[in-house]
Amino acid sequence: MNQATITQAIRTGGTALGIELGSTRIKATLAGPGCQPIASGAFDWENHQENGLWSYRLEDVWTGIQTACQRLAKEVKETYGEELATLGAVGVSAMMHGYLPFDKEGRQLCPFRTWRNTVTEAEAAELTARFGFNIPQRWSIAHLYRAVRLKEDHVQQLDYLTTLAGYVHWQLTGEKVLGVGDAAGMFPIDSQTLDFDKNMLAQFDRLVQDQALPWKLREVLPQVLPAGAPAGALTPAGAKLLDPTGVLQPGALLCPPEGDAGTGMTATNSVAPRTGNVSAGTSIFAMVVLERPLSKVYPELDLVATPTGRPVAMVHCNTCTSDLDAWVEVFAQLLGRAGASLSKGQLYDLLYQAALEGPPDCGGVVSYNCYAGEPVIGLSQGRPLLTRVPGQALGLGGFMRAQLYAAMAPLKIGMDLLLKEENAALDQLLGHGGLFKTPVVGQRLMAGALGVPVSVMETAGEGGPWGMAVLAMFAKACQKTPGLDLESYLAEQVFAGAKGSCAQPQPQDTEGFAAFLRRYRAALPVERLAGDTEL
Repeated sequence: MNQATITQAIRTGGTALGIELGSTRIKATLAGPGCQPIASGAFDWENHQENGLWSYRLEDVWTGIQTACQRLAKEVKETYGEELATLGAVGVSAMMHGYLPFDKEGRQLCPFRTWRNTVTEAEAAELTARFGFNIPQRWSIAHLYRAVRLKEDHVQQLDYLTTLAGYVHWQLTGEKVLGVGDAAGMFPIDSQTLDFDKNMLAQFDRLVQDQALPWKLREVLPQVLPAGAPAGALTPAGAKLLDPTGVLQPGALLCPPEGDAGTGMTATNSVAPRTGNVSAGTSIFAMVVLERPLSKVYPELDLVATPTGRPVAMVHCNTCTSDLDAWVEVFAQLLGRAGASLSKGQLYDLLYQAALEGPPDCGGVVSYNCYAGEPVIGLSQGRPLLTRVPGQALGLGGFMRAQLYAAMAPLKIGMDLLLKEENAALDQLLGHGGLFKTPVVGQRLMAGALGVPVSVMETAGEGGPWGMAVLAMFAKACQKTPGLDLESYLAEQVFAGAKGSCAQPQPQDTEGFAAFLRRYRAALPVERLAGDTEL
């Protein structure tokens, strides 16, 4: 793809903008012909606690989006000599789940409660038992039921409940819609109707009928749309929200907003049965597209959906690289005191390589990386914790391998239920996210830990915002070719000829991780006590 082709696409609206609001970064990616990424921009942000609950401020949402889009537009201007005035399509993605309620005037009724909160254990358990369907603590319906049970004042004023991606899409288009993959993290989806399950909706309404609520559940939830469906157009007000300078023009098609799970599946071409992907960043989750339903309910396994509505089993863990990143920062401070200088990327590569060279069982080191509660391993409160076996030498390699294994251990526990108990078919996992940025190391150790091949494609670094841009391009293509299916589109027009690498499980890694996991499980009571202890 030459520069003249890209420049023409920018001028004529042959591009798609993908925006993703992740847990630590808001990123915008512009895709051009062939869905190739041609420019990007980003903004760093952090969650905070309000009244004991993890949250993000909505004003920070728009600051972040505008900054990311401004940086993207600057790159377009500097690289291609063009103002970014016309877009062909736009897509918005964000962290799934959580609780974001509004009244009839569109006013936010309470601070955004994110996926990270683990305060709905009782409500999630009751809904799971009633529905015969696993309802995780972070799902929107668990948070809503908790608000109802606690008789929070705002519940009587509720008019619309959505996700973060659904909120941004609503502000850009005026449309109260949600992609089926993101919707599957609010309330159970019927894969036949591609809508919220009617029987479970009715069950919930009966459950809360004594509360005299002025709404029925379906009335306050978004309309559900599959990938490829038109989901509105960028309004003049929406264009101003993306670009306050007024250069960007309204009118672009918007595709259904999706969650970060859906964009991860898209970005790794993992939307067909027997495919799966693992996203490893601030949080870690793996998804496997199912050939058949699970035999029973597992609290550790979520049932969500691809952007086209196919059923997906998901293992989601709240913390992945946060504690590892904190340790890397400690080493960076040490280097600074010694007068040495390494870039962030060089330091990560150095430490990851040390992990690969360390003892396969971590030399007796066990680490817990839990910044928050972790339902998969039964933690209501998190506490980063490091312990080791006395008498074994403490080395950098074993220490760093333990940090990486800590990020994988809860995922392994959940994945064993899916792959061993349910015998779910999985040909390979596609990896993406920060854990895989250093070549080979995270990929190889993940393959050994999970016992399945792990592939990383060259596009893995583009991640969710690029996946969202691809979904926007797909919606545009569906206008020209009705009936186009996402699996074929990705295989034939996006990933044909894509390059990557595949790591097979190595026996020494598999055996070493098993030894680490035995110690990890044995010391879990210590981690639970640490989390419950006030320091």
